[in-house]
Amino acid sequence: MPLEALKAQIEEKHLLVNRIREEIGKVLVGQRELINGLLMGIFTRGHILIEGVPGLAKTSAVKALADTVRADFKRIQFTPDLLPADLVGTEIYRPKTGDFSIKKGPLFNNIILADEINRAPSKVQSALLEAMQERQVTIGDNTFLLADPFLVMATQNPIEQEGTYPLPEAQVDRFMLKILIDYPDKAEEKEIMKRVGFDLPEAVQPVLDPAEISAIGLLINGVYMDEKLKDYIVDLVFATRSPKTYNIDVANYIQFGASPRATIFLSLAARAYAFLQGRAYVTPQDVKTIAPAVLRHRILLTYEAEAEDIDTDSIIARIFDSVEVP
Repeated sequence: MPLEALKAQIEEKHLLVNRIREEIGKVLVGQRELINGLLMGIFTRGHILIEGVPGLAKTSAVKALADTVRADFKRIQFTPDLLPADLVGTEIYRPKTGDFSIKKGPLFNNIILADEINRAPSKVQSALLEAMQERQVTIGDNTFLLADPFLVMATQNPIEQEGTYPLPEAQVDRFMLKILIDYPDKAEEKEIMKRVGFDLPEAVQPVLDPAEISAIGLLINGVYMDEKLKDYIVDLVFATRSPKTYNIDVANYIQFGASPRATIFLSLAARAYAFLQGRAYVTPQDVKTIAPAVLRHRILLTYEAEAEDIDTDSIIARIFDSVEVP
């Protein structure tokens, strides 16, 4: 598509993005990074992991986003006694006919809110692996394709919280973004108190349907990215694996670097972020803005890093300071 035509279409669709922000803003105060992440997820079909302590409106944010699109939505509360069949479904024996029927689980919806995903044991979390990557599930001998779009938006409490389990690395890697949210500031908290305690809640109105989501996804794929920026993304990911090559003194803190999915998702997320800003091209700042959310859950730290209280975000900051920006 010619760049001028792409610009015109992005400007048109960007008006819809602003309407979605307004609708989500009816129930969510602040949290701009979270809203951007949720929008990038819905438009690129990238799964999102949201981490924060209880009470920060993680669930409300995902529910509000789901209400703005005309798609099937299902919330699953993850608990220690949850079973894989509670997600994917199961075969039910019929005594009268002597055969089995399939009862499909809640994964057969467009948007799945996996609430407090790390409160369930790993066998349940692993049940999501096939669904998140292949967008299909297997029940008995039968394999079923999932709806399009299919998106998992998971919330989790910090690992230090009581009754939580760390997610398997293979599953974490399937999330495009990991978004960290913190407490609101004073002005935001006062607005929250006013809305919840004094005003009647406003209903969120739908803005998009699945067809429009697919059209925006195609636009995002067409956002221009210069070859130098592509090289920059590859260098950032390679620096997490071989920091000595880039003269970055963090090798003792990294056990495993980011996987090739990081390169794919960082390219896609940077284009999606540019689209959210109303642009048809990606800038180096787009990459630097979104990279922590793409990389933070893909870098496995050593015990030495944990002992020195060094987290992945500080490692990523050092990499940004050392890798040359085009």
